[in-house]
Amino acid sequence: MWRDSFRLQIFCLLMAVLAIVVLVHNFFQLEHLDDDTVSGSNWMTENDVQHSLSQTTKTTRKPYCGYKQQTLSRREQVEQESLLAAIQWPKPPDGKIAFVQSTDPAHSDFVIVKPSGFLKVGDQLEVLVHMKDFQGKPKQYGGDYLQARIHSPLLQAGATGRIVDCHNGLYKVFFTLLWPGEVKVSVSLVHPSEAIQVLLRLREERPDRVYFKSSFKSGRYSETTECNVCLPGDLPVCNFTDLYTGEPWFCYKPRKLSCASRISHAKGGYQKGLLTQEESLFFQSDVNIKRPILSSGPDSVIVKPKAFTDSSSTDRAEDPTVSPSGYYYEDQWRSRTHWIHHFNKSDDITKCLQGKVIHLFGDSTIRQWFEYLTAFVPDLVEFNLGSPKNVGPFMSVDLKHNILLKFRCHGPPIRFSTVFSSELRYIANELNGIVGGRNTVIAITIWSHFSTFPVEVYIRRLRNIRRSVIQLLDRSPKTLIIIRTANVQELGPEVSLFNSDWYSFQLDSVMRKMFSGIAVHFVDAWEMSLAHYLPHNLHPKEVIVKNQIDAFLSYVCPLQT
Repeated sequence: MWRDSFRLQIFCLLMAVLAIVVLVHNFFQLEHLDDDTVSGSNWMTENDVQHSLSQTTKTTRKPYCGYKQQTLSRREQVEQESLLAAIQWPKPPDGKIAFVQSTDPAHSDFVIVKPSGFLKVGDQLEVLVHMKDFQGKPKQYGGDYLQARIHSPLLQAGATGRIVDCHNGLYKVFFTLLWPGEVKVSVSLVHPSEAIQVLLRLREERPDRVYFKSSFKSGRYSETTECNVCLPGDLPVCNFTDLYTGEPWFCYKPRKLSCASRISHAKGGYQKGLLTQEESLFFQSDVNIKRPILSSGPDSVIVKPKAFTDSSSTDRAEDPTVSPSGYYYEDQWRSRTHWIHHFNKSDDITKCLQGKVIHLFGDSTIRQWFEYLTAFVPDLVEFNLGSPKNVGPFMSVDLKHNILLKFRCHGPPIRFSTVFSSELRYIANELNGIVGGRNTVIAITIWSHFSTFPVEVYIRRLRNIRRSVIQLLDRSPKTLIIIRTANVQELGPEVSLFNSDWYSFQLDSVMRKMFSGIAVHFVDAWEMSLAHYLPHNLHPKEVIVKNQIDAFLSYVCPLQT
């Protein structure tokens, strides 16, 4: 009997101790509930994000872990591996390459295959490029990044070429001849293969080379901390991972304020000292960045008209992968994938957009569309939302013709000056809130602000957007969705490390593959910027933007042919 009583006392004592432990644990949780701190990051993915609604996680963080620790389905994993394989770039031989053995555009040359042959509109022109080093010796391996175009300055005509790397220092460039007359060939070296390897290293090892910041404020007291897709070190961080898409974003926690007191996001700056002295030799403006490669013989051909036919009516194909996708003639873009109407009068644009709601999502390159349309169409008046200049969101209204035009930037990472935290929206989430229908037009661009991150970060973002696009088209099939591609830009030694055309080209290739087979349309801003005679610019000049708008509106109001 006394033994049973003793056991009962022991049991009660253990229960009391357990209750005290639970109580202390609960007090500890309550005490730290408002801290929103993370001594490590537990990356939220699309599968588990709904199971964790708190901003507080306490697991071991790995530097730049977000793209490495995604939980992917088998199909997503196969697609990601396929995308990464498709953009894999040829590498130089193992071992260190001295600068004098790197590609020198001044010593390199190209030759037109059969320059004096009979050529007519529609034919293919082949060009062979021979790459040499600074000692004049032929290169024995590939991996250089080239750009090429044909053009006729007097006709204000131009088109891009398709480049094939033979992996032995030789490159073949194929052009489709699309207009008659004298056609010149231009080839340029954007980066030597040795520089591409540096860009690859930076993309994988230094995704922090552009850093961001957020301001936190309570009353008169404020603090600013660094933010990024993933933060290294063991300092406590605020977890701002999006609850719906699982898109990761972190800021170091303020010393005295809670994470909930965040009021704004902004670009912090660019890291310096990223290159060794020898690596910096591969990035010289007047030496090996976007330098012309000259012809060793004739650099132009004479193209005869195509007999008994009008080229403007026969050069369109149903295949959206046709290359080139279009060309300039008399400074107007002629697409080879769909008919383009040139909206030269504001009344034509008003008539096209009447009764429609137009959503523009993305970066400053699609904000140019908003600015162009608002400036060109008199009845389209911007409504002052009090948004920061060049940041948004922006809205223009034409009450007479029932037109609503809206622009909103994509969610972080985004290198804008200051974006209010309440306005940090992800495109996928915005699409989920749109009803859609025949009077809804959506245009999207997203590329430039992802150039410093491993490609997996970009694939994740596109996967979320694509899912929302498919769902929107499923519930509202008549919704029109247009994607503006990336474009080329002016490059110098510093810009190349953050926003090289090579980075943009890789991201653009991924985007096109991920959205192929989906009922969306493309405005090929890449070819439209590369084929034009104006200098490359991150924000193309108005004549190029006007041609982009024409292509865009031709999807909204297709010509009856």
